[in-house]
Amino acid sequence: MKDSNSIKIFSPATVANVACGFDILGFALDNPGDEIQVSLKDSPGISVLNQTQDTVFPADVNKNTAVVSLQAYLSHLGSDQGFEITFTKKIKPGSGIGSSSASAAASVFAANELLGNPISKENLVQFAMQGEKAACGVAHADNVAPALLGGFVLVRSYDPLDIISIPYPEELYCTIIHPQIEVKTEDARKILRQGISLKDAVKQWGNVGGLIAGLMKGDYGLIGRSLEDAIIEPIRSILIPGYDAVKEAALEAGALGCCISGSGPSMFALSRSQEEATQIAAAMKKAFTHYEIDNIDYVSRVNNQGPKVI
Repeated sequence: MKDSNSIKIFSPATVANVACGFDILGFALDNPGDEIQVSLKDSPGISVLNQTQDTVFPADVNKNTAVVSLQAYLSHLGSDQGFEITFTKKIKPGSGIGSSSASAAASVFAANELLGNPISKENLVQFAMQGEKAACGVAHADNVAPALLGGFVLVRSYDPLDIISIPYPEELYCTIIHPQIEVKTEDARKILRQGISLKDAVKQWGNVGGLIAGLMKGDYGLIGRSLEDAIIEPIRSILIPGYDAVKEAALEAGALGCCISGSGPSMFALSRSQEEATQIAAAMKKAFTHYEIDNIDYVSRVNNQGPKVI
């Protein structure tokens, strides 16, 4: 829904890192996603309304990822246009599937639409990254880039920012299992090692190259062999009770690969069809029952569009 003064959009959840691609790989999902209404105001400033039950926003509006991103965008334009942002969030904060990035991407996308698209979607990424920095202290793009551009995205470089869309098989499906515990991105970053061995680095480089080649060639065997993380998963997986058992259940149910989504606690698994993805979801949920952890599952195609007007 869009008129000259207001726009309502769907902003997708995302899977970042994609096992081997810490801070450089991500893809967008069709399900779930946030609904966000952005409207022009007659006076300067940005106001926020929350229509989501059980979701608390930062008391300081200037720490809201959508607001920070929009402020960066307006500063670039040299504009004092005011906006009102109304959230109906369906991506739970701290879930590991891009809650903060959906908000950041949505605000700049919607504002850009209302102002006549003076900036390309690719160039909006730099502003949405500032929202991610407000959320976790690091301006990473592996969530906001796919949230804005859709599909699979490689962040080849951060300085200068160089983002590349990666072709992928259309029939690729993703299963998400979200145990109802919270892992904050900022905290999940603090436990990471600051140095890695050359052996692990070489293995990781091979997996990144293999995953990209597998996606481009539609080679499911190569995709599966490359969905391995030698560096981050061994550390972060300890934050997710039952992680190894749930991953094993996904692989036994036919998943190409399974790993942590973003900083967790959500886990993702890739598969060849909706039927397989649904079977994998059931297997992962069953594995979690042994740990008495409530969980939510999603089955989704890869979203090739990014935000869309609804």
